Order: sequence, then structure tokens, then C-alpha cells
Amino acid sequence: MAVQLLVETEDLLRCRFALSPLWETVAAVRTLADPRRQAYHLPWVRQVRPLVDDAALAPLLTLLPRTGYTPDFLTPPPSGPMATFDDELEQVTATPLAQVEAELHRCLHGPERGAPPDRDLADHLLGDPAHTVAELGTLIRLCWNRLVAPQWAQLRDLLHADIALRSQQVAAGGFQHMLGELHSSLQWREDRRLVIATPHRITRRLNGRGLLLLPSVFVWPALTVVAEQPWQPTVIYPARGIGDLWRSTTDTRSTNALECLIGRTRARILNGLDRPTPTSTLARTHGMSPSTVSGHVSALRHAGLVTSHRVGRFTYHERTALGIALSGTPGESSGMP
Repeated sequence: MAVQLLVETEDLLRCRFALSPLWETVAAVRTLADPRRQAYHLPWVRQVRPLVDDAALAPLLTLLPRTGYTPDFLTPPPSGPMATFDDELEQVTATPLAQVEAELHRCLHGPERGAPPDRDLADHLLGDPAHTVAELGTLIRLCWNRLVAPQWAQLRDLLHADIALRSQQVAAGGFQHMLGELHSSLQWREDRRLVIATPHRITRRLNGRGLLLLPSVFVWPALTVVAEQPWQPTVIYPARGIGDLWRSTTDTRSTNALECLIGRTRARILNGLDRPTPTSTLARTHGMSPSTVSGHVSALRHAGLVTSHRVGRFTYHERTALGIALSGTPGESSGMP
């Protein structure tokens, strides 16, 4: 079975990328509750597990089943590329109550539901949709504050780096090539159908609304698609680089020869550029101010070791072929895992 999205020329012109702190928050809660999704995130799980109580989160957790439908109103597609958590949560609390009630009922009692929910809790959630939305908003904000916000700068940088990589893939091989690199369950057909392997069988025409592509840290290993009305069609896919997300960013390899050539600080910066990286991330990683990092990167760029490009408000840096050769470590700009 599969979800099939029928794409016209107008839709291709309206395809866009965005980040969603709200989506990451809800997906983080799901990751905490599902050990199968924790492989790359165990250091984070150990850190945040004491900060939340599963019993208190029960109303939210029951709407995040391992199999079946999750209410789309919990994670509405962001309206812009840089939506804030507060903006997105306001969208949740402003969802029409009829939509809330319909999606709650489908999640709790629909045919896709796997294990049945707690009956009393389900009745509580369905009994007063307005109260339920307010209660869920409070719980989601709690999860944002405790689980995601302290790490958001780090997560945001990784998500921005993924979008920069996808932009390079589009430039190198076109939109079709980029889609083929997102996830193994996604295929672009020559008749302009985007086919996503899922447990459901749905066919939707985009009708000029375009497609939203949303990289996510916590969706791994799955790919999720939103295709139901009234939401904008959205594909949420695992961002590249999560395997190294929670590891120490200190490079412990011997760089004596390179340090003698270009200096210790610049050698460490060069060795750390194993993927397109914004200035803010380099500053945080190496404990320097952004202006100091910019000065070192400028020197590396003038030496032909680094190239820089701007994506939105962020400037990304990556090694050139000469920079890779000197550092002796391959990067991710080639598109390899």
C-alpha cells in the first residue's frame, strides 16, 4: 500500500522546505515512548527522561499510537520557513473544534487504531474538545521547555544543514534526484506521481498547493506524510547527520602536521567541517564568538580550503577538495551517508 501524491507543474513551483519546532517536540515525545526510535537518541533520552512524567503526559501519549492515525492538528504544517514554537502552538489551539473532534475520534476509535486506548481517558478527551485542546497545548509547551528547547540551537543547525544539502542535490541533479535521496520508501514516478510506501492507501491531487518538505531529527527511522484535508500536503523525513548529533564534537584525532601548517584553531575548524556547517554551530562547537570564527573561516577560504554559501539568514561553510585532502577526512557534501 502507498500514499500517492499527484503533482502538477504549479505544485512543483510551490514546493518548499521549512523547520518545525512543534513537530520536533511532538516527535521527541514519541521517541521517548518508543524504544525502537531511540537508537541514535539514547544519550538524549538518558538526559531528559527524569524531566517528564509519563502519567502526566498520558493525554498526549494516547494520541501518539505506535500504529494508526495521529491527529494532524497536533502538528499543523508551519506557515513559513522559520516558524517559532509559539506561533505553531497558537495554530494548534486555534484549530476549529469540529476538526479537533473528528481527528480525536479517528485516532481513538478509528479502524487504523492498533491497541485500544484507555477507555476512561478516551472518553475524557472526546467529552470536551475545547478543554482537550487547551490541555494538550499545556502539555506540549511543557515538553518543548524540558525536552527540546535546551537543545534547539543544536537541532536547528542540523536541520538547516540538511536543507542546505538538499539544495545542493537539486542544483546537481534536479528535483527528482533530491526526492530520491530523502528516504528509501519514497519514489518519484515519470508520470509526476510521488509514491510513498505506507500502511495506508491514499491518492491525493495537490491542486496547486505545492508540497512541504520537513526535515526532522526525531522522526527517524520512518518517513511520515500528511495528505488529509485541510492540511497542506507534507512529507516529514529523517534529517542527515543524526548519528553524530549527541556525540562529543571535540575532534581527538592527531592533527599535529596540519596544526603546524595552518595553526591549531584553524586545523580544528577545518577537521570539524565534515558537513555544511553554519557559523553559529562552529562558534558553539569550538567555544568562540561568531566573529572570531568568521575571521578564521575567512582565512581558510582565502587559502582555498573552505567554501561558503548563504541559505536564508545562515552562512554555511564546507571544505573544498583541497581542504578534504589536507584534513584527511571525507565530508558529506558528496551526498554519501
